[in-house]
Amino acid sequence: MRRRDVVALLGAAAWPQTGRAQPSDRMRRLGVLFEYGESDPEAKDRLKALTDGLKQFGWIEGRNLRTERRFAEGDPDRIRVLAAELAALAPDVIVGSGAPVTTALRFATQATPIAFVQVSDPVGAGIVPSLSRPEGNVTGFTNFEYGMVGKWLDVLKQVAPSVSRVVMIQNPANFGWPGYGRAFEVAAPSFGIQPHLAPVASAPEIEQSIAGFSREGQGGMIVLPDTTTGVHRKLIVGLAERHRLPAVYPFRFFVVDGGLVSYGINVPDVFRGAASYVDRILRGEQPSNLPVQAPTRFDLVMNLKAASALGLTVPPTLLARADEVIE
Repeated sequence: MRRRDVVALLGAAAWPQTGRAQPSDRMRRLGVLFEYGESDPEAKDRLKALTDGLKQFGWIEGRNLRTERRFAEGDPDRIRVLAAELAALAPDVIVGSGAPVTTALRFATQATPIAFVQVSDPVGAGIVPSLSRPEGNVTGFTNFEYGMVGKWLDVLKQVAPSVSRVVMIQNPANFGWPGYGRAFEVAAPSFGIQPHLAPVASAPEIEQSIAGFSREGQGGMIVLPDTTTGVHRKLIVGLAERHRLPAVYPFRFFVVDGGLVSYGINVPDVFRGAASYVDRILRGEQPSNLPVQAPTRFDLVMNLKAASALGLTVPPTLLARADEVIE
């Protein structure tokens, strides 16, 4: 059940402006590169959200917009190949989802405008030199700051107070891995938590890391935003249940797939908001004049069935904060 609106993006640019002229019927070309497979429900939801957002600005597929869609299925090599393929088509603008995709697109073209979504640290990743002045051909929308680790730990301790050891997992190739790791090690002691870092790049590494960590007991888990963790979300959720690890996830779709709790942005909402930058670029604005935007509100989503399976009772105060409760 929904309890309040989610994800307000900085600035008024994220949503349609009344009285704005409709675009012409001249056909424009949009490229879209997703990190997930075409059949993945997340890819479908994100594409629909982007398409719906563009419709609000008057950009209609088949009438004045033609979209070239590519899906990388979580494969780093495929991401690079598809990024080069889209860049060679020279569309009017390309939307890239996630840091690996955005990095590959930026490498593939310095001419075609790129609007990214879902990048934790675009400055640290070398994607833009500044959030307020992105320069070049790239701008977009971030998802998390490293300080979110403290909020994830807080949620985890509220729902599972006995947890004294926490493992944090992400692909170490992600540019955010060092920043999240430092924030985790700084924040953990204040929650009485012994921090463990588990760099994982594949399904076997995920299984090995989670199984090994769980042997000592009193453990919990934080799953970081990443292409690898997203692609293998059902595996991660299943392992958390099997090894009885309370876990906090960055996105709602983990909880829909059976995870315990998530605290993070509403991803489709951000893709709908990203349509505003696509619209402005199609109308002639330069990405360098569009500051990188950050989310200012986040969803707390609880799965009571998962809590019951772990023998946990969710505190009423946490339930009262929840934006959505899955029963």
